[in-house]
Amino acid sequence: MRNYRDLVVWEKAHRLTLAVYKNTKAFPNDERFGLTSQMRRASASIAANLAEGCGRRSDGEMGRFIQIAMGSGAELSYHFLLARDLGLLEAKLYQGPDSDLGAIMRMMSSLSQTIRSHTLNEEKLGLVTSKLKAKS
Repeated sequence: MRNYRDLVVWEKAHRLTLAVYKNTKAFPNDERFGLTSQMRRASASIAANLAEGCGRRSDGEMGRFIQIAMGSGAELSYHFLLARDLGLLEAKLYQGPDSDLGAIMRMMSSLSQTIRSHTLNEEKLGLVTSKLKAKS
């Protein structure tokens, strides 16, 4: 089990969620249950899935939750674009969070590759150990 607070990517995702909550406060009331809610849930889902993955026992499970977080990131990316195109987010309020999200997505991709590589190495080690035990 890992501590999610030790992950830089989790910290960045958490800060992004706080920014999304702040920026969506100015959205019209008729978007409260629409785009406002969707953006808040998608942004919170990124950090929440990273945290949940850290609470799991295996690297494989952690990798699965990173993939779910990446899906939420892709969803949020679209919501940023939609909010901008609807005139709900000014260009400067769109560019900063969208850029931050891009960095978070790259970090999650790298973390996913690292965990996948670690899992494969453990599996190879397990196969080698099994073969050595079988020969003895």
